[in-house]
Amino acid sequence: MPIRLIRDVIRDQVALTLPAAATVREAARQMKARRVGAVMVTDHHGKLKGIFTERDCLFRVLAEGVNPDTTTLALVMTADPTTITADRKLGHALHMMHDNGFRHIPVVDHGIPVGMISIRDALGSELSAFEREKAKKSELGEILG
Repeated sequence: MPIRLIRDVIRDQVALTLPAAATVREAARQMKARRVGAVMVTDHHGKLKGIFTERDCLFRVLAEGVNPDTTTLALVMTADPTTITADRKLGHALHMMHDNGFRHIPVVDHGIPVGMISIRDALGSELSAFEREKAKKSELGEILG
């Protein structure tokens, strides 16, 4: 069971937040640019109001034929998402994700988003090592033809 604290996992993160009035298209572009699968939706005080994930984009927008240029996050986000604080262990977040069937958990401090835990975080250094090994194999394949 991962014993790292969430604060250590999110240490270098810059939380991706957008207002509820942002469009789906804007959210998708921000998620692509940041290479993340979710954005935290906040009110005008910076408090978390919802989460918009790649699954929401697929199921609530694309599959429903909703216009991403005119649809706001407020209409398609998951409101009042489950959250966790940075002082908890990563293992606790993983149990929450497993038990509830989701892949992201906003990390908050008094309702203000400070980071995001995703299922990928569970792999941590193991995932990084795998990605390095995969890149080396690709380079070797190019050299050997």
